[in-house]
Amino acid sequence: MTDVVRSPNPNLAIIYTGHHRWLLGWLRRRTDNAELAADLAQDTFLRMMVSPRDFYLDEARALLATIARGLMIDHFRRCALEAAFLEMLAQLPPDHVPSPEARLLVLEALNEVDSMLAALPAKVRSAFLMSQLDGLGYADIAVRLGVSLSSVQQYMKRAYTACYRIQYGD
Repeated sequence: MTDVVRSPNPNLAIIYTGHHRWLLGWLRRRTDNAELAADLAQDTFLRMMVSPRDFYLDEARALLATIARGLMIDHFRRCALEAAFLEMLAQLPPDHVPSPEARLLVLEALNEVDSMLAALPAKVRSAFLMSQLDGLGYADIAVRLGVSLSSVQQYMKRAYTACYRIQYGD
């Protein structure tokens, strides 16, 4: 019978010592950055430690790789977003460039919105972006997505609820 580990658990130390070196190498090969790999490995074990989910010892590597892959994708998405933001700032006249504090607040907000959008189903995200960025009405969005008007209304409700949660919490 396979041992089940509940988090936090005493077997996490066994998993850490048994798989940390492997995970670090796995991340180094994918990021080509030893410091980033170490940070992501640590974050991976932290996520595993606080997870309420049960996991099997013989599936530890698969779970670690899944968590690490998600963290790596989030990291690179944040880097791309920050690079685009900094590129946009470089095009502003000097007197319009926000202070470092304001830039940090904007980047935090952009990352929250990006995470929210990434978590939405594709059609919900598309409907929301067509509405907010392209200025399309619900009927036009329905035609473009090939769905009913009521579906678009439901998509928008879901997207606005996600926006509300960013602003005000649950």
